[in-house]
Amino acid sequence: MQRIDKKIVFIGGVHRSGTTLLHSILRSHPMISGFESTGASHDEGQHLQTVYPIDQELGGVGNFGFYTGSAMDESHSLANPIDAERLWQQWGIHWDSSRPLFVEKSPANLIRTRYLQYCFPNSRFLIILRHPIATSYALRQRGWNTKPVPWLIEHALVCYERFLRDRSHLRHYYVLHYEDLIDNPKLHLNRIFSWLDVSSIDLRQSVHTGINKRYFDNWKRDMSGLSIGTERLLAHRTFNRTHIQRR
Repeated sequence: MQRIDKKIVFIGGVHRSGTTLLHSILRSHPMISGFESTGASHDEGQHLQTVYPIDQELGGVGNFGFYTGSAMDESHSLANPIDAERLWQQWGIHWDSSRPLFVEKSPANLIRTRYLQYCFPNSRFLIILRHPIATSYALRQRGWNTKPVPWLIEHALVCYERFLRDRSHLRHYYVLHYEDLIDNPKLHLNRIFSWLDVSSIDLRQSVHTGINKRYFDNWKRDMSGLSIGTERLLAHRTFNRTHIQRR
């Protein structure tokens, strides 16, 4: 049995980093088919398959990256042609097969790129990174995870660092920073469409600017309550917007 020869764009990033926005934009392109009105939470592919565990089975939002087994690569027991075929069959019924590109979004794709590339060798990975301070406060604001902010920051960093270790094994990836996207959406979306070899389209979705500011204001307010040890932990793992781009 051969692995699936389909062109799938996998979107990944920690929760509240902009994965839903990117998915909405890409699936609106006439050459790309994405999940829509599936009844699954946020139309995420993880909920439309039974091959690998969903985030909730691995600690859930803001926790999954800490759990052994949540990160997957080509050595995983599920990295085999039979389970790849099962994934394709379960996802494929939700895509428009007449379109040349398919898009799937699940946050934990961020730490499963090598596994997904094994299953779908022609896949591409669109990874969106947002500053961990912003994603952490956004999670707490939504009530999706009420752990302390340093816990959530550490979780984001663990996931980002896993991707950084895996990226050298990927044939095609594009790294987009949320902060860059909202500063100049047209520029960065045009670059993404060029990377995907499709024409550009006009942006229909609303992109809100300045959202991070209130989270950084909260961070400054709360810093006085953090231990010196935690401050040092965060200080030497600074979020860097320039060290990776695309392939």
